[in-house]
Amino acid sequence: MSNILEVKNLSFGYKKDFLLFNDLSDSLKKGEIKAIVGASGAGKSTLFELILKNLKPLSGTVECASASEVYQDPYSSFHPSYSLLNQIEDVASTDAIQGYLNSLNLDYGLLLKLPHELSGGQLQRASILRAMLMKPEILILDEPTSALDNVIQLEVMNMLINSLGEMGMLLITHDLELARWCADEIIML
Repeated sequence: MSNILEVKNLSFGYKKDFLLFNDLSDSLKKGEIKAIVGASGAGKSTLFELILKNLKPLSGTVECASASEVYQDPYSSFHPSYSLLNQIEDVASTDAIQGYLNSLNLDYGLLLKLPHELSGGQLQRASILRAMLMKPEILILDEPTSALDNVIQLEVMNMLINSLGEMGMLLITHDLELARWCADEIIML
């Protein structure tokens, strides 16, 4: 099976005399979950920004298939003055929306609201919904369940794992137990 993500000899630092990554190489295939775990400031989110080509590496290459991302702060992921449904429809087909709504324990009526009218957990699940409806080959998740209670967290992670046949996933988490439970490989930064 071919790789949907290929990182080769990646080097990056915000200061040239202090590199966050030096000659980092890794890959991801469809059906895989790789968890990236490390302390705050270790470069987890920076690695995602490099993969998404929002930052330019000092050296090395990143080859990435189509990707969708779910950020840790869902309030920064949505425009404050448009309904969630409008923002989802701007980037994705909503043909499969009902199945995802059921899996994410979300009511369709919530999508007609503005972002500030939802709780952090509801908005985070709406962010996951939007990312899934975009049908990416790679789903990039930055602490996607940190705003969710334990029961909803388990339901969401099970839904994501059940979607692996369609994609691969990169997961940033501080939760080592979550990483051990769901990831094929854990990358410690």
